[in-house]
Amino acid sequence: MQFLKHIRRQKVATIFLICIFPLLLIAQDAPQNSGFGLAIHGGAGTILKSKMSAEKEQAYRSALESALEKGYRILEKGGSSLDAVEQVINLLEDDSLFNAGKGAVFTAEGTNELDASIMDGKTLNAGAVAGVKHIKNPISLARLVMEKSPHVMLAQKGAEAFAKRHGVSMVDEDYFYTKRRWESLQRRIEREKQKSGDGSHGTVGCVALDKDGNLAAGTSTGGMTYKRFGRIGDSPIIGAGTYANNKTCAVSATGHGEYFIRNVVTHDISAMMAYKNISLEEVANTVIMEKLVELGGSGGVIAIDAGGNITMPFTTDGMYRGYYLSGASPVVKIFKGE
Repeated sequence: MQFLKHIRRQKVATIFLICIFPLLLIAQDAPQNSGFGLAIHGGAGTILKSKMSAEKEQAYRSALESALEKGYRILEKGGSSLDAVEQVINLLEDDSLFNAGKGAVFTAEGTNELDASIMDGKTLNAGAVAGVKHIKNPISLARLVMEKSPHVMLAQKGAEAFAKRHGVSMVDEDYFYTKRRWESLQRRIEREKQKSGDGSHGTVGCVALDKDGNLAAGTSTGGMTYKRFGRIGDSPIIGAGTYANNKTCAVSATGHGEYFIRNVVTHDISAMMAYKNISLEEVANTVIMEKLVELGGSGGVIAIDAGGNITMPFTTDGMYRGYYLSGASPVVKIFKGE
């Protein structure tokens, strides 16, 4: 009898394992990170509270809050990090407060040349455009380059020909005219030197983590006031202005682009995390506050890792920035020390 009871118990145990084992496999395959969130920036520079009116400060804060809200709702509904990044940057590109899209600064020739890039942390696919003059939302064209072409970067007339083929929204050059940016160019011409903090350079960017654990990053800019000779900065360069890898982090940069290119800043942050197995915050601070400064550069980054940790180090007096994580409230900051 004892022997028969033992056999029955073994059969019950076997049946239990057969039934429960597939469920265990399903649980293991399910995404472990149900959190999500995003961070944004609208440029870094000499941004001082003492030189900014209350009305202008509120305008910037409201614009950043609106962008965060838009991205958060996309992620909250199960949208992809790529969709969130693109649509958030679209909103910032359409706002003349920022040096991207509508608010792009002028070149020495009195024209506007726009750059943008986007990267998918899941596949490491990326797309970028540089020196375009008629594209309303360059970040969307960058995504098309990533998804609809075998290339990573397209520039100038070729990029615009590609845009026309894919029905991208295009505008006349006077769409980018704003009095504020034009006056900034005139002051720059008179002084023959760049004046930081007066719209002379800037960028917008977004990094996001979706519910599936996928990271994405994007950056868009109008470049630098009075730039000449077809100058291209870091914003459209993968690994300098934009980088994303699900194994590490997503990063978007803003600042003096030449130094971000030389330091391959956004890729360096990802690589240090991978090779040294140290936290995003520690790595980003090392790259921005030490490596970049030692070379003579200035600016900052926003970054989010696979665990939803966010960091936003910068070397300047201020950086338009914010973040919104699941289960929390949106946070917007402008000045140093906030």
